[in-house]
This record gives sequence, C-alpha cells and structure tokens, in this order.
Amino acid sequence: MLRSLLRRATVPAVCAGLLWAAAPAHAQTPHPERPRPLPAGVWADRATDAYRSLQTHLYEGADQHGLYLEHTPRQATDPEHSFLWPFREAAAAAVDMQDLPRTGPAYRRDATERFDTVELYFTSGDRPGYRSYLPAPLGQGGDIYYDDNAVVALSQLDQYEHTGDRRLLKRAEQVVPVVSRAWDGDTAKDCPGGMDWFDSPANTVRATNVTALSAQLAARLYEHTRNRAYLDKAEQWYGWVSSCMRTAPGLYANDRGDDGSTNETLWTYNSGAMIGTATALYRGTGDTGYLDRAVEDAHGSLAYWTQGTRLHDQPAVFNAFYLKDLLALDAVRPDPAYLEAMSAYADSTYRTNRDASTGLFRFQPSNGGDYDPQAPAATLNQSAMVQIFATLADAAHHGRRPS
Repeated sequence: MLRSLLRRATVPAVCAGLLWAAAPAHAQTPHPERPRPLPAGVWADRATDAYRSLQTHLYEGADQHGLYLEHTPRQATDPEHSFLWPFREAAAAAVDMQDLPRTGPAYRRDATERFDTVELYFTSGDRPGYRSYLPAPLGQGGDIYYDDNAVVALSQLDQYEHTGDRRLLKRAEQVVPVVSRAWDGDTAKDCPGGMDWFDSPANTVRATNVTALSAQLAARLYEHTRNRAYLDKAEQWYGWVSSCMRTAPGLYANDRGDDGSTNETLWTYNSGAMIGTATALYRGTGDTGYLDRAVEDAHGSLAYWTQGTRLHDQPAVFNAFYLKDLLALDAVRPDPAYLEAMSAYADSTYRTNRDASTGLFRFQPSNGGDYDPQAPAATLNQSAMVQIFATLADAAHHGRRPS
C-alpha cells in the first residue's frame, strides 16, 4: 500500500507537476504544449482498455473470492491478495465504468460484486471497521486505517447514487462511528482536534487525509439523510483541517505529530478532499461561503500543482482523487480549467506511462512520475487511470470541455 507516503517524508513533495504535452511513449522529459480536447469516445476507449487490462492481469476471479493481486508480476513481499486500499480503487473503477456512454450498463454486475467482496475486509466486535488486510479465514487481518474506511464509505455512496440500493447507504453510515473514534479530543495538544491515522495506541499523528476524507463522507451523508449530526461532524472536521493544516489556498500539510511537529509534505488528494468537502457542504447547506472556499482552494491548488512536473510526479491514485473532486466542483461552479488539467494529465499519462503490449500503467516506486519498465503494474494505479478516463468520457459525453 501507499502507507510509506504518509510517513514523515525526507524529500519535500514540491518537485512534481502536470505534463501538458502529448509526448512519445515513455518519454522522460516531454515538452509542454496546450492539451487538445478529445471526444468522449476516445476517453471511453481508453477507460475500456485500461479496465480490461486490470481484469486480465490483476483480478483473481470468482474462485479467489473476487479479489485482486497487489501487483503483476507478484512481488516477493506481496500478500496473497491485495490490501484494502487497492481493492477499494478497483471498486471505484467499476463504479465509474458504469457512466460510460452506451456501454456503461455492462459494468453494473462488476460493481455490484465489488461491494459484496469488500465486506470480506470488515470485522465487527467492540471496535468494528474495514481492516487493511483480509481477516481470517482468508488472511491474518490488519490494522483499521481510518482513511481506508472513509474512502470505502465514499465509494459506497457513489454506488448508492448509481443504484438507489439503500444497503449501500446504510453501510456508508455505519462507517461514521468508526472514523469518529479517530477524533483526538486531547486539548493539551498543539492545535487540538484532528483525527488519528489508524486505530492503535501506537498512532502518533493526526492526519489531514483522514480528517478531510471523513468530513467529505459526513457532508455527503448529510446531503442524503438531512441528519444534522452528520453536518455537525463535517463542519467540525473540515474546520480543523482548514484552521490547523492549511498552508496556502488549496494546499494542506500532511499531518501533525503528537510531539508538536508538523509534516509539511503536500499531496494532491489532500487538496482534493478539502475541495470535495466544501463542495458537498455547499450542496447540502446552500451556504455560498463553502462554495467560495472550494473555488479558492481549486484555483490555488491548480496554480501550484500545474507547475513543472508536480502533478506528473504525484501518485496516480492521489491525482484521481484530486481531479475527480475538481470535476465535482465544476458541476456546481463551472470552470474549464478543471477539465483542462484533468485532460492534460490523463492524455500525457496515457502516452508516457502505458505499456502498449499489456495496457498496464507503470510508474516509479513512488506510484507516480516517469515510466519504469522494470516496475510491476499495480491494482492501485491501474484502477486510478480507469477512474480518470471513465470520468473524462462521462464529462465529454455531457458536453463539458476544457478551454
């Protein structure tokens, strides 16, 4: 998993960026140029190809409980099946494939299967939640990471919005008490509040991603249920990240240590989670202050992430979060810059990071950056690219275009 990405980084995450150009495959230093708009059919074909490769090379099949591999080829350190986070991204990919023009309905069965299978990672008891790895009898289990739980629930909401299946809404609601356990109420700490990264006495950080993603979950649940308790949580959690972790518009430090230190590392998905939360709070409350904040964060983050190779060097899965959150904002406050950034990243990555012989995407060990022919392909990254292509196909089909 990308657990190492959240640990205290010794190299600042300020040396990444957006590749605007359509460069030759596997080029190391593509030349920037303005991206050209592509029709819905091209994005749909790319999504279909990437999804087919995911299923061919990484999906283990019904006889393996509908699970996925962590990598292909399997690495010596890989578990038998993938961790929860890659599986969640594969589920999110199936959800987004349902939006493809013309062929979307063909993926409904896959999406339904993913949300049945993800329950294999869940354990009940005094401290229930989705485990980072499969519990017995399929595995040895793992810690409950609160970011994992938040993103599983966000995908359950996505699929609920596609199907109206209220079981998925209820499952998403059941995650709120899980992530609520993460809130740190120790008023003696610097900038009190924030949410622990994982459920263990060994946890020593309050993480931006957990707090912002949980706020996004609560805000979206408020939209569906009008339960005031969800709005209160969303506002509290969003407020802590905004007041304690914001370093500039759209940019958020990664975590605060219990020792008083701050990890200043920047990631695109933290930018995205705060944009997505503010957008959901605006949709749920009508408060234009949240919309204004979402727009401010979107503009500030784009100004930063589209410089040099910053977006290109971020993990592909983090960019999927960020770019999809920008398009959620675009739906309520249109700005062609959001789609332009997503299209440029998607087109460039398709041309530079795709192995044409397999349709699999390969990145650096950081899960972003230039093509590495020696790197294994990962369920995490392949699923992220499926999501990006499918989202662009849906946007183009509905007439949304970059400037």
